[in-house]
Amino acid sequence: MADKLNYEVLKKSGYDGYILENAPVKVLQFGEGNFLRAFVDYWFDMSNERVGWNGKVAMVQPIASGMTDLINSQQALYTLYLRGSEKGEKVNRKRVISVCSACYNPHSESDWAAIKAIAESDDLEYIASNTTEAGIVYDPESSFDQLPPTSFPAKLTVLLYARFKAGKKGVVILSCELIDNNGKELQKVVNQHIDDWKLGEDFRKWINEECLFCNTLVDRIVPGRIRDPKELEELTKENGYEDALLDVGEVFGVWYIEGPEWLAEKLPFKKAGLNVHVVPDVVPYKKRKVRILNGAHTGFVPGAYLAGQDIVRDCMHNDTIRGFMNKMLYEEIIPCLPLDKADCENFAEAVTDRFNNPFVDHQLLSITLNSTSKWKARNMPSFLEYVEKYGKLPAALTMSLAAYIAFYSTDIQRREADALICRRPAGNEYRVQDDPWVLDFYFENKDASDAELVKAVLSNTRMWDQDLTEIAGLYDTVLADLQKIRKDGAEAAYKSVL
Repeated sequence: MADKLNYEVLKKSGYDGYILENAPVKVLQFGEGNFLRAFVDYWFDMSNERVGWNGKVAMVQPIASGMTDLINSQQALYTLYLRGSEKGEKVNRKRVISVCSACYNPHSESDWAAIKAIAESDDLEYIASNTTEAGIVYDPESSFDQLPPTSFPAKLTVLLYARFKAGKKGVVILSCELIDNNGKELQKVVNQHIDDWKLGEDFRKWINEECLFCNTLVDRIVPGRIRDPKELEELTKENGYEDALLDVGEVFGVWYIEGPEWLAEKLPFKKAGLNVHVVPDVVPYKKRKVRILNGAHTGFVPGAYLAGQDIVRDCMHNDTIRGFMNKMLYEEIIPCLPLDKADCENFAEAVTDRFNNPFVDHQLLSITLNSTSKWKARNMPSFLEYVEKYGKLPAALTMSLAAYIAFYSTDIQRREADALICRRPAGNEYRVQDDPWVLDFYFENKDASDAELVKAVLSNTRMWDQDLTEIAGLYDTVLADLQKIRKDGAEAAYKSVL
């Protein structure tokens, strides 16, 4: 039986990677889950090694039940594996992360006092958070005198007030929650608590002028755990210690932080040469991610599934499907994005690597969930901008719209409570899952001719917020593409646009 990971056990194990045992706490982090440990903590840990940043992260478990005891039993050490594909090569990197000092449970009186002491410290420079999409909400039930206040923004307000009263300088707040304008939304809720609790104009001024609330865009897939007990057993043997906090993320990672130029110099990431960027506005980068990464998925997956593929990686080994995706990205989507073309092409190249990840079996069917709203949000803007810019239809994006229709209407069998059951050419049934009204629409049109179906879909303003039959040539092209998919198969149809 291997010993549980801690600093002494790690030394005995013969691990020869970078480790920093003692340093001042410079980051207070709300959240102790897999994502933050594979993302935010990883970047700060790398900064310690590369540029001697010499800082630690104190973690706060944001909800009543969490991992505080487990983390502290390992002296906040854990092993991170970053896995995937880089330039077509398989990558599996192991690193023991030593940037975290400890974890605190705010529902313990002594821990809450310790968190407050960190908030009042001269060493503290940053507060980071990932409290899920539901974390940044105004909770009128939270009060200043609660121990601790219920919501994350309320806890943050109390801690920042303690820092202000201690006469300390402002901090930089890095919100990683997956909502638009995450940092500014958090700032808005903090200001609401200042009003409610009558904390005074001086504190409000300090919050809004001395502290910096940053919107950020995070991008790294973090599966988090290894589910195969045999692999886990082998890694434990190989490492020479047991690690209950072992974490797994994809090798690709990028973090965009919205802020002034001085922030890029203050944060250690630029000096450390890491893929973390301070930018004046994260919106264009979010658009790039949605249009390229998410748009690629929604654009090629429904047709690829009908062509007999089941996982994303296999699609990258199919010349036709990969070629179709690349045509869509490089010839139709990227030319319409308001960002540096080379930068977008590098991002698209990384997307191919990410889709080719040998460690992740990403099921195509899971990607097809809610494809109607996804095509509208991810692909339609590129489609419309291409038509406006070039005065013609983008061949691959138009074909992707036909493939979406085909996926929702191939050999419809029945309507179940939460799905439409179709049958693909290979003979197996599959579940189409979307909003009930979308499924009802396709089921009601199951006996329609292709011409009637295409007209009904394109003219459905509830789906697209506009009548797409008004776009010159679109109806005829989508109909021809759909008939090609039905007659020759989706792969042949994809090949026809190359």
